[in-house]
Amino acid sequence: MATQTALDLSQLLPGFADPTRESQAAFRAIMNATARPGLVADLAAAPTPPAGLNRAAGAAALTLVDQDTPLWLDPGLHGSAAETWLRFHCSCPLVTAQVDANFAIIDAGSDMPALAEFNQGDARYPDQAATLIIMLPALAGGPTLELRGPGIADVTRIAPQGLSPGFWAERAELVAHFQYGIDLKLCAGDQLVSIPRTTRIITTGA
Repeated sequence: MATQTALDLSQLLPGFADPTRESQAAFRAIMNATARPGLVADLAAAPTPPAGLNRAAGAAALTLVDQDTPLWLDPGLHGSAAETWLRFHCSCPLVTAQVDANFAIIDAGSDMPALAEFNQGDARYPDQAATLIIMLPALAGGPTLELRGPGIADVTRIAPQGLSPGFWAERAELVAHFQYGIDLKLCAGDQLVSIPRTTRIITTGA
């Protein structure tokens, strides 16, 4: 567990103005995207987060992370206003070891951590695999990916920017065994795409 300093709330940005109604709306949008991998969720109504977080990543954290879900933060967010905002509004414990995290917030523009270091679930608790909230420059304009699997009638295509060439191969190794793996929330601006561990992905080119 990370050592957590006292919070400086002097410049704290607000979270949801109406926590019940607004968080439920964001939750429905994110869950709909999770049930239909590749569908873009619009989270433009979510609060403006501090620098270092995009709106979609902030909305995902406010909606999914709480006092019972340890959070791993990209090192670039350590000690930042974004860390304070997340700790205050989510009441989440921060962890330094990736394997201890239920959720992680990662900037794809920084050095990406090894995906294998995150919890991939186990035979008794496959649902405890980590969810990675990855911030990207855009959800279009990158290499084309074909998505197949539960929630997809035939095939869905997306083209997120900003991930390393080997990212999807690394992810494929983790999800090769049924139930195990990691879940992804790809976030750019106020848009989010969810890719559960059950989704099969083929990279078809730029």
